[in-house]
Amino acid sequence: MKKLQLFRYICGLAVLAVTSFSCNKDFLEKKPLTEFEESDVWKDQGLIQAFVNDLYVQMRPGFNEVMLGSMSDESRFIHDYNTSRVVQGNMTPDDIGRLSEFATWGQFYKTIRNCNMFLEKIKDVKGINQSVINRLTGEVYFMRGWYYHMLVKYFGGVPLITYTFNLNGENSDFSSVERAKFTDCVNFVAAQCDSAAKYLPNSYEEIDNKGRVTKYAAYALKSRMLLYAASKLYNAPGIPEMTDLTKNATDMTADFAARALAAADSVINSGLFSLYKPTGNGTTDYGRVFLDKGNSELIFVKLYDKSLLGTSHDKYNGPNGYHNWGGNVPIENFVSGYQMADGSAFSWGDANMAAHPYANRDPRFYATILYDGAKWKTRPADARQTDPVGIIQTGRYENAAGKDSVWGLDTRNSTIENWNGTFSGYYMRKFMDINLDAQFLNGDQSWIWFRYAEVLLNRAEASLLLKNYGDARTYTNMIRTRAGMPATTLDGEALWSVYKYERRYELAYEEHRFFDLRRWMDAETVMSDDAKGIDVRGSFVAGHPFKYTVFTMQERTFNKQNYFVPIPSSELRKTDKLKQNPLY
Repeated sequence: MKKLQLFRYICGLAVLAVTSFSCNKDFLEKKPLTEFEESDVWKDQGLIQAFVNDLYVQMRPGFNEVMLGSMSDESRFIHDYNTSRVVQGNMTPDDIGRLSEFATWGQFYKTIRNCNMFLEKIKDVKGINQSVINRLTGEVYFMRGWYYHMLVKYFGGVPLITYTFNLNGENSDFSSVERAKFTDCVNFVAAQCDSAAKYLPNSYEEIDNKGRVTKYAAYALKSRMLLYAASKLYNAPGIPEMTDLTKNATDMTADFAARALAAADSVINSGLFSLYKPTGNGTTDYGRVFLDKGNSELIFVKLYDKSLLGTSHDKYNGPNGYHNWGGNVPIENFVSGYQMADGSAFSWGDANMAAHPYANRDPRFYATILYDGAKWKTRPADARQTDPVGIIQTGRYENAAGKDSVWGLDTRNSTIENWNGTFSGYYMRKFMDINLDAQFLNGDQSWIWFRYAEVLLNRAEASLLLKNYGDARTYTNMIRTRAGMPATTLDGEALWSVYKYERRYELAYEEHRFFDLRRWMDAETVMSDDAKGIDVRGSFVAGHPFKYTVFTMQERTFNKQNYFVPIPSSELRKTDKLKQNPLY
């Protein structure tokens, strides 16, 4: 008999022997109090809700020790943890490196199986409020779309299974499944979003339902999936070696772009969301998007509670001079790309810019990057005498006598901690709570799955693909001007570079760049550029300028097959009908 075990309690045989004489004759026929039969779940609203809640639990948020940005051109993970296998182009079907935490083929399908089970069982549920059933049904349609969209982003076309399939051993239903065409998978995700939207509310008033998906989360997911499908990688000619499992057999750009635009408009025209601008200061407003609960930009987030563990993002990524772990450190390739405040490009070849590289940059730079000389927050007690103000120190500094030099508190030669230090000369600032002592406490920042800025950017890109350049410029400028950057006046194909810049820096570290580089087919160029760092040499002697030297800190390579993640060999061995991605 199938059982869903909520928790396990083990009784000794001795206890049974002692008590058996006083038991009723039907003792052995009673159900264990610590287990529920599968059939019981579908009779109880609380258990059904718990079943759906677990679908949310399986969503992997970005606040983990290794961030996806460290397998793109945003950052490097200093402890490696097999991230180098990904960025150096060495993935194989037997070892996909640290992406094994992200592109979890087996786990995605297990969760999809639970979605399928719910949608089969819920039709026969009796005695439960129909409005609750409707809402839960909408949530599960969204989740099935979500997990398939994750599979498609990493692997291309995948098996589309919509029943409660058997996962076990030789009798697994996987022995007969085949990959569906990429186009069919995209359309399936879009259809799931439409089904979810029919059942889901516009918003939630009840505190217990905060953090659940809404109708507009479904439209945001639909917009994202269709925009990806409209991108260069997925349309003919794309990459000749690819097949209809990884791209559309014909050019579907216009069709998918028009549908992505319409889905984005469903969110925009709701009037429920807006770009968050509490102060009118570009740096402050951008930073607070990720810290202020329930702000006007948030569409769907994962909520954290400090009393229930919270998030360790600040500890994972803060400087070692604050007793943090300095994990995902921005690389110079990413930092150099930030424009000047007037919209011009930064260049190390410009003498004035090279002398003052962190002055007058895009306001989002200061909310995203901790650089040498940045004022941050009060040091822990054992470092305050050395640095009473809280200035990031990632360089080596000549003393006032011009003789000796000391290493900064946030270097790998720190007097506070000589490990966990940055390799690049930078630390992440984005998402971090300046009021949190992360060496002792976790934060409660929300991880954002969807926010309004992404929807506006989706709308802009869809317009670009459809050559509606006026619309594209309007929505791109909404993002730029909120950040305090000058509006662009460019038109036509020249607008693409501005748009790509906005998407890169507006959505930094939000798990978009990894996929954007691939779908635009920019990865072969960008990800084959070795990761750079910055060496800072400073001085407290009057007239002695700081010196900044860019250096290579990690070799990187991107091979054509890396546009998709290989399907694990363990899955291919289950059936000869499951085809591997091209070139692996």
